Amino acid sequence: MRLILLCTLALVLTGARLPAQVAATADPSRMPPPGWVSSPKLFDAIKVATDFLMPTRDGKRMATDIYRPARNGAPVAERFPVLLNRTPYNKTSLAELAVFYAERGYVVALQDARGRYKSEGVFSKVQPIDATDGYDAIEWLAKQSYSSGKVGMWGTSFAAHMEAGAAQYNPPSLKSLVLNMGGMSNGWDHGVRYRGTYEMGRQLTWAWTQLLADARTDDVKALMTKEKAENWYSVQPMRRGLNPLSVDSQYEGWYFDFFEHADYDAYWKDPMLAWDEHYPQTADIPMMQVGGWYDIFLAGTFKNFTELRRLKKSPQYVMVGPWKHGGNNLPYAGDVAFGDSAAIQDFLTDFHMRWFDYHLKGVKNAVESLAPVRLFVMGTGDGRKDKNGRLMHGGYWRSADQWPLAGTKLVSYYFHGDGTLSPTKPAGVSATTTYTFDPRYPVPTIGGGASARLKDGAFNQREDPRFPPSQAPWLPLRSRADVVVFQTEPLKEDMTIIGPITVKLFASATTVDADFTAKLVDVYPSSIDWPGGFDMNLTDAIVRGRYRATRDHAVMLTPRKVYEFTIEPFPTANVFKKGHRIRVDVSSSNFPRFDVNPNTGEPLGRNRRMITTDITIQHNATYPSHIVLPLAPARP
Repeated sequence: MRLILLCTLALVLTGARLPAQVAATADPSRMPPPGWVSSPKLFDAIKVATDFLMPTRDGKRMATDIYRPARNGAPVAERFPVLLNRTPYNKTSLAELAVFYAERGYVVALQDARGRYKSEGVFSKVQPIDATDGYDAIEWLAKQSYSSGKVGMWGTSFAAHMEAGAAQYNPPSLKSLVLNMGGMSNGWDHGVRYRGTYEMGRQLTWAWTQLLADARTDDVKALMTKEKAENWYSVQPMRRGLNPLSVDSQYEGWYFDFFEHADYDAYWKDPMLAWDEHYPQTADIPMMQVGGWYDIFLAGTFKNFTELRRLKKSPQYVMVGPWKHGGNNLPYAGDVAFGDSAAIQDFLTDFHMRWFDYHLKGVKNAVESLAPVRLFVMGTGDGRKDKNGRLMHGGYWRSADQWPLAGTKLVSYYFHGDGTLSPTKPAGVSATTTYTFDPRYPVPTIGGGASARLKDGAFNQREDPRFPPSQAPWLPLRSRADVVVFQTEPLKEDMTIIGPITVKLFASATTVDADFTAKLVDVYPSSIDWPGGFDMNLTDAIVRGRYRATRDHAVMLTPRKVYEFTIEPFPTANVFKKGHRIRVDVSSSNFPRFDVNPNTGEPLGRNRRMITTDITIQHNATYPSHIVLPLAPARP
């Protein structure tokens, strides 16, 4: 958990003329275990500034801790590259990593974001000033006497958003970035909202935990400890002034502003929310986009890579493992294990050192021959239960020169009335399947790229007390009447898919609005370890009916009219082994990851009613609903 927390924050190197020096040493009990770290220690580290108030253009000052290489208790009189990390999660949590980098010849600057902890100003999840604060910090650091003039940034999650924001203003001294699970390309598309829906579970639990962490009075802390976020999931929708977040107007405001601001307009085009609106002016520098197959920002990871690679001359890289948010150092995600090779144990140390040594110091190393695309292909495991009780799904790393992979073939698998999924188009002209969706009993979120307290990762798609609002007797999701299953026969040979996934769903609703979900599942056959099999989720997505074709304004459905809905789950990479089935689950909810559509057509977040709707899926020659799978070329 310590490493995951460290991943969630970002780290930076800096130099400055500062107050009294304080010696800094690493706590051996908390440093990486022997054999993990191989980068040589060249210096001692010394902390030369604590809460130094670095100036910005509007006069507000950002609290910054600065570490420098040292010998004999004094800073080395030499110019070094600077690594900068700007974080809203308390810079002191990154201290031991700052020591590590300083010992290897970098100045490190750790900075609290505006309005957080010791920094001045007001913090907000949506403000361009965070991006310009980053620019100002970069250029200030580059001018210091101990700086070589080259600045790099790295960080995870919100800290990666901070990197992206600064890069959009093209600071001349910024030379390289490593963005880990946070280079969100567009918050309306994913991460905050999701193709018209609201990522309710993540936003609520984020606000809840941060409010508790920041509570400045005992009564607020007592309230937020007494109340449980998961108990409020059923309050749909929560209302301003009538919920526990109301004790802090700032946190409550973020939650409801995101919730109620449904149309895509200028609000969503802020540099901190929509990098894809600002690609052309972004700094042309080497970047590494790092993501996970079960990370909430995976769509942005790939979009940032592909678009910046198209627009920029500097080399761009992407690396994706079988990780959940911030889980680079873990060989598992949820209840599924992928083998020891899946984890990058030196991710926060040697991995970053090799990258920055090459791009900031000109050191010849493995980065020079790094492939632009590095992916972990899930699958190939024996499916047994490991010593920790997880399903051993396995997998392997694969390199490529482009994304999607050269030689990928797009193959359509069609939905059929008998529940089968096959490459054969349906022949009938009227075959349909109808289910009733009641928003008061939504399909529970079981893993996926949920983040926060929602237990992201790969899980058997079965109701479980760990996943509210699951209910006893804890049956598989496929048993629900409002989950329509289409699956292949057991495969006669292995099948590898690597790339983007698209579902074309032809359907109608009896209401003026409704949601449509699709989930890709790798179905394990029944075994001694897994009686009844294991339905492993790979990727999923949702689309809100009123935003099916537009995002700048809502267009309601005409009841019973057939529409084509394009559902785009995040990309994935998986080997469906011989004997497994490929499955697609279609429904109308995935809660509490996404808010539930009340189906009434009322303004989002302000409804007072919920009504059932009948959803009719078309799977016939006229309207051939299907999934498009990227069949990968043979493994090198």
